[in-house]
Amino acid sequence: MTNFFKNFRKNEDGAVTVDWVVLTAAVVALAGAAYTSIETGSTALTASTSTFLSDQDPSGGGE
Repeated sequence: MTNFFKNFRKNEDGAVTVDWVVLTAAVVALAGAAYTSIETGSTALTASTSTFLSDQDPSGGGE
């Protein structure tokens, strides 16, 4: 039984899997942060565009 635990401790087969899981989690977190940033910017741009267009006079009566 002692040999089993020694061999189990030395075995590194799952180390690559753990590395990929951590790397994938970091990529997903970065993508989420980028999405949030883009969403915030596009919402502000849409609001500004809406305000600008609602202030325009389509009949051209101001001339």
